[in-house]
Amino acid sequence: MPHGVCPPAQEQLTESAAELHVRKSGFPPGPPRRTGVELEWLLIDPNDPAHPLSPPRLAAAADAVRLLPLRSALTVEPGGQLELSSPPAASLMRCVDAVDADLRLVRGRLRPLGLALAGYGLNPWQSPRRVVHSPRYAAMEAHFDRGGSAGRFMMAGTASTQICLDSGEREPGPLGQGRRWQLAHLLGAVLTATFANSPLQMGSPTGLRSTRQAVWAALDAGLAPAGAFADPAAAWAAHALDAPVMFIRTEQAPWITPRGLTFREWLRGTVPGLHPGLDDLDCHLSTLFPPVRPRGYLELRMIDAQPGADGWVVPLAVTATLFDDPAAAETAYRAVKQLAERAGTGPAPRNPLWRAAVRHGLADPELREVAEVCFRAALEALPRRGASPAVREAVARFADRYVARGRCPADDLLDTWKEQHP
Repeated sequence: MPHGVCPPAQEQLTESAAELHVRKSGFPPGPPRRTGVELEWLLIDPNDPAHPLSPPRLAAAADAVRLLPLRSALTVEPGGQLELSSPPAASLMRCVDAVDADLRLVRGRLRPLGLALAGYGLNPWQSPRRVVHSPRYAAMEAHFDRGGSAGRFMMAGTASTQICLDSGEREPGPLGQGRRWQLAHLLGAVLTATFANSPLQMGSPTGLRSTRQAVWAALDAGLAPAGAFADPAAAWAAHALDAPVMFIRTEQAPWITPRGLTFREWLRGTVPGLHPGLDDLDCHLSTLFPPVRPRGYLELRMIDAQPGADGWVVPLAVTATLFDDPAAAETAYRAVKQLAERAGTGPAPRNPLWRAAVRHGLADPELREVAEVCFRAALEALPRRGASPAVREAVARFADRYVARGRCPADDLLDTWKEQHP
């Protein structure tokens, strides 16, 4: 999610115009055609991964990577994490190939610097430390600090694998926006559990498989309730306008960080002399971080960063296939809908299903059962989606190693920790 410094507002905005803008920008019409992925990585010294890197060393690494001819957009996150955001791709394999090529370039540039990319959902060793200084990040930090330490851990210590998929047609049907919006929310708990990879914080187990998702949930649990799935654009617009404003930009830093001001209230003139414009609304939308975020496409944000050089390929391949292959989508939808009905409804990730995913991963028997159904459907559909033999083999290996055994990558980290702390 590339973040620049938002420009000052230039025109006023009405409440009705704001709602229309949120609806249209979040859910443009069109059939599902494109696939994308955003990969966040921690930077480490592979010879001493637990040792924090100095800000100058992090800055030098970022400067070196910026010189590369990458097809993906490069962002440096507040704690020095590197993020690669792929260009929209016409197929799964085009996305995989483009990002894989970029990652090879990045790793090749980091290697002579004695650095490497590390796939953890949350930094397992260190306290959060912001090394990127800008008015935006300073304001975000001030806003989050009012509620405790979760905001700092989110900004400077987390990393994820974010899957980006078209929101779909506005008409009803298996490829319609309502169905894909609902599938994203219902499948989210299964994806969280399957790819959980953040059980450690400050060197010790937290009791959770996805501590990263727990951190994010503490900051923004803004997912549409079950009754809002019929009109996802309306649900998102209501959520966005009623969400707190994180900051109000000013010509000079520090920016204003209001307490308890929603964007709707700001539109209604509650801040004398500072009426929001369209660019303020776009900036506000960039500060909302629900696990499913509409940005002209659906950005699925609930998956931890994955271990290994190509661990990210499996969640991308499985998730994209479960959405874009009609038969796999129908199988996944039926499975997750039945699971959600048994577990109870309500805004995730506060409902029992999401809490079980965060705490237990696939050790939860119901989540494991649905994950097995989804992986079988994905493996059957991957050849139809043009997936390479290497991608199909990677998905099959993950299914055998983790899903069939009720495990997730977090369990490997916990096993290693237990070996080191008998």
